Amino acid sequence: MIETVLRSEDLPVADRFEWWRELTSHTLMPTEITSDHADDFRACIRQLDLGAVQVSVLSYPSLRSRRTPALVRRSDPELYHLALTLSGRQSISHGRRDALVGVGDLLLYDTSHPCDASAFPDAGGAVEGIVVNVPRAAIPFSAAKVDSLFGLPLPGSTGMGALLSQFLTRLEPESDSCRAQDAMRLGSVTADLITAFLAHHADTEDGVPPESRQQALTAGIHSFIERNLGDPELSPAAVAACHHISVRYLHRLFQPQGVTVSEWIRQRRLERCRRDLADLRLSDKSIGSIAARWGLPEPTSFSRAFKTLYGVTPRDHRQQSRHRGMPTVR
Repeated sequence: MIETVLRSEDLPVADRFEWWRELTSHTLMPTEITSDHADDFRACIRQLDLGAVQVSVLSYPSLRSRRTPALVRRSDPELYHLALTLSGRQSISHGRRDALVGVGDLLLYDTSHPCDASAFPDAGGAVEGIVVNVPRAAIPFSAAKVDSLFGLPLPGSTGMGALLSQFLTRLEPESDSCRAQDAMRLGSVTADLITAFLAHHADTEDGVPPESRQQALTAGIHSFIERNLGDPELSPAAVAACHHISVRYLHRLFQPQGVTVSEWIRQRRLERCRRDLADLRLSDKSIGSIAARWGLPEPTSFSRAFKTLYGVTPRDHRQQSRHRGMPTVR
């Protein structure tokens, strides 16, 4: 487990807003927060500890957050913050820029400059977003280049923005299946993806180390494979074509992982099947239908591959999971 979940509703009503102010000052950066919902502040934060990189998935009502010059002077952890808006709208004044950010937009700011931000939920909902804390030292090009992007809404639905957004939105749902030793690797991948994304918009790609570009591309390919596991036509050729690279180069990217692209796809499909077969909520689904759902429609080949990887047949795995009586957490 690399995730910590904290909810204001677990506290007495009178303590919730002050708890949120202290929590966000500690996990994000010290700010002055005000809200029309201070009397009963309902919010949640899911924190992923990825070593030097921290990812926070937040849900909260309307509020205003100000990082004043005095707070900057008092404490500056020298972090970049990259925020992805999932629902609601946010406005921010950072430096000499004012921006209005909507769903799907990415926004860069930092702890070293004053800022004034307000968040507004959609009707009947909450503001939801993901904030990544990255040390300045982890971004391998000049601060001036990065600073030029402060306060600009950056698109998260196309190109490098889409790759980064898809990766970030998958991190938290998959955290239960990650081990503690995975955290540092995920932190490095996250920093590399952010580096490639910022380089694209700051036109500094030449200053990005080749290994960072390769790791960012590999992370994007992993995300693409995860989203398309159910497609029986998913293949190395299809993956390479969608990423505008040759199959030969795709195989070269996977060499450090010790598996071929086809083996990676098969392992990820089998892992999805393993989780679904252990899920009591899917006990009415046949083994064959679960396998077909994840792109493995041939029963004999599926059963053989499953037993080879996990040392047990799909049927026995399902029966053992039922005996334990513990549904898999998604």
